[in-house]
Amino acid sequence: MPQSPRVFLVVVDETEEMRAALRFACRRARSTGGTVALLKVIEPAELQQFAAIGSLMQAEARQAAEDILHRLAGEVNACSGHVPVLYVREGEPRAAVLGLIDEDPAISILVLAADPGPRGPGPLVTALTGKHVGRLRVPVTIVPGNLTDEHLAAIT
Repeated sequence: MPQSPRVFLVVVDETEEMRAALRFACRRARSTGGTVALLKVIEPAELQQFAAIGSLMQAEARQAAEDILHRLAGEVNACSGHVPVLYVREGEPRAAVLGLIDEDPAISILVLAADPGPRGPGPLVTALTGKHVGRLRVPVTIVPGNLTDEHLAAIT
């Protein structure tokens, strides 16, 4: 029975360390014949006083998320050799990641990057390697957020 290609899920955010996770996932996908999946989570707007304004804000947030994913898709395609799978989810990031992994059996590895600064690895890394790790059905690869391309080339 042929084995399905590995799917490396990367959670897209605005942090610098996300770039390290993305580059790592792309390099691993290229070397293993796998693909990259990108997830952008839209967190709910706080205190939506008027439904129309809240709907407009969510529509704008979704469009911005799709724009980011499509921009990154070109980079992923150039680096990994494959067009990535793109996901947009609304809600709290931890719940969105766990939900997507539960929904999509093709996802085989979650790639996260840890913030190398003094504040710690970041809330998602902390949550998914702490009390919620038992809910995952896939391994988690944590990439130090300060890895350079040279470091990544040496380990992938």
